[in-house]
Amino acid sequence: MNNRRFARAAGWLVLPCVVAAGLLAWYVTREPASPFEQQQATSFDPALVSRGEYVARVSDCVACHSLAGKQPFAGGLEMATPLGAIHATNVTPDREHGIGAYSLADFDRAVRHGVAPGGRRLYPAMPYPSYVKLSDDDIQALYAFFMKGVQPANQPNIPSDIPWPLNLRWPIALWNGVFAPTATYAAKPGQDALWNRGAYIVQGPGHCGSCHTPRGLAFNEKALDESGAPFLAGALLDGWYAPSLRQDHNTGLGRWSEEQIVQFLKTGRNQHAVVYGSMTEAFNNSTQFMQDDDLAAIARYLKSLPGDPQRDGSPWQYQVATARQDAPGAHTYATRCASCHGLDGKGQPDWMPPLAGATSALATENASAINITLNGSQRVVTAGLPDAYRMPAFREQLSDSEIADVLSYVRGTWGNHGGAVDAKAVGKLRGHTDPASSSPIILHMR
Repeated sequence: MNNRRFARAAGWLVLPCVVAAGLLAWYVTREPASPFEQQQATSFDPALVSRGEYVARVSDCVACHSLAGKQPFAGGLEMATPLGAIHATNVTPDREHGIGAYSLADFDRAVRHGVAPGGRRLYPAMPYPSYVKLSDDDIQALYAFFMKGVQPANQPNIPSDIPWPLNLRWPIALWNGVFAPTATYAAKPGQDALWNRGAYIVQGPGHCGSCHTPRGLAFNEKALDESGAPFLAGALLDGWYAPSLRQDHNTGLGRWSEEQIVQFLKTGRNQHAVVYGSMTEAFNNSTQFMQDDDLAAIARYLKSLPGDPQRDGSPWQYQVATARQDAPGAHTYATRCASCHGLDGKGQPDWMPPLAGATSALATENASAINITLNGSQRVVTAGLPDAYRMPAFREQLSDSEIADVLSYVRGTWGNHGGAVDAKAVGKLRGHTDPASSSPIILHMR
């Protein structure tokens, strides 16, 4: 009798477990619905292909899926993750190694939902939590471009270095359920067309939050639009500090006008800053190709995002350096840095950026200041011509302590209040970063 009761009780316990396991298996392997399920693209209008090329520029697809000197979109770029290295995939129309066999619905699911054919989940290094906001029209244009405007590349994909069982993809479906939105961008009725266009680009194809929004413990962006205070509030990523794009006076765009934002995105420089670090690739291959009205829309949207004085600190004001010439690092600055950035720290706008009031000298995160001093910057390419001015690498000329001293001097002079730099922090980044290439990294997509 007791055995029967135990068997009956066990049966009632097993049944919900089986049902739960079945639901889980269905959920993690399902393919999201696509509005293009019944649509087969057999021919592509040249105007649609050209429109898709522009969307690809705005989306900066080339930055992750291409390597300098290699065929565009053939993949291979190594990206570090907390679990191990992954490599960007071949997204040319090659049918064996690329996406040549993708239908429009397959392409849509991969780009907007991170799900490849067969239900295989893509790592969220692919910014589908942002790309989900792309409009149906832009997805169709992108598909036309990748199928007809890109040359196929017979280039096999490189497997990830993530060990088993961490390389299992099915848990990503659960991550998506918690952190990834599922709806395209919806215009805010209380805002005008320019603001909405800017919000669409910044949140969607531009995926600005992928770098500039801080991440949570699950590597999720803490906010995906202006409804969340952390959105675009600045984040540390891959040895660089992507600054706030909000109206923060010190570490954001609070001192920039809309016209100066447009100038920066169009020419790579303005009186406040010059592009460097990861932003150089975004400028070289994306923002400078954007239409002026789209750049104006981005500027309008970014200027609407309020700053946080409590997080940002007291507003910076220039102070003349009068009593710091004997400070550690002052001599190094005078002999190594002042010829470009000036003894007064004001630089030579718009060519040599000021260090007085620079975000890298005001942010508590010092990674960008260390990284660019160690490794220099890539060349900026404007209108097809490489910039004649670039930040040189000092990793061979200066020791960790010398770099720490000169950066501490910069971050504590002219009213800067970013804080001192420790030599150990310099040594850590020295071991995990490489000198920037002096060759321009710019790719012609076709």
